[in-house]
Amino acid sequence: MTDLPQRDQAVCEAMQRWLERAVIGLNLCPFAKAVHSKGQIHYAVSAACDGGNLLQDLEQEISDLLLQNPQLRDTTLLIAPDAFPDFWDFNAFLRSADKLLRKKGWEGEVQIASFHPRYAFADAAPGDMAHFTNRAPYPTLHILREASLDQAVEALPDAALIYERNIATLRALGPDGWRALNVDGPDAAQERVP
Repeated sequence: MTDLPQRDQAVCEAMQRWLERAVIGLNLCPFAKAVHSKGQIHYAVSAACDGGNLLQDLEQEISDLLLQNPQLRDTTLLIAPDAFPDFWDFNAFLRSADKLLRKKGWEGEVQIASFHPRYAFADAAPGDMAHFTNRAPYPTLHILREASLDQAVEALPDAALIYERNIATLRALGPDGWRALNVDGPDAAQERVP
């Protein structure tokens, strides 16, 4: 990541800090530690300010990922610091991302997980720490190889319980514990932690 422009470098460092302290540190994703320690995560910063340009970047990053040896690049975090400051707009964009997968025939090869600084589950109260299971410093599209995901799930017998365990972990951590991780993005001054 050292050959990136200074701003992109800072964005990647913030995402890596979030990954290490929150995702791996709290064991929110038991599969993340292995790919992180092996250097198999590719961090890509999009300059997109809108859905159309982000969709183009997403298509390129998926194409690039599928051309790579999984032992060298197993997954990609496509970070869009200038796109979709509003979570609900970002959430609506995900339909376009899914449509792209269908159009290109990538269903079954890759899947996309989403993260956002203001991620919110429709069925959770506004101040519920459950939202933080999918909160990251910047709007992010996590491109995962289906084959790698299937292998990881097979190796973890209680994979279906990860989501529930993560919610329990974050509720126990609470707002003060989250703030102590120091993993929020640049707009952390705007109240996001209850």
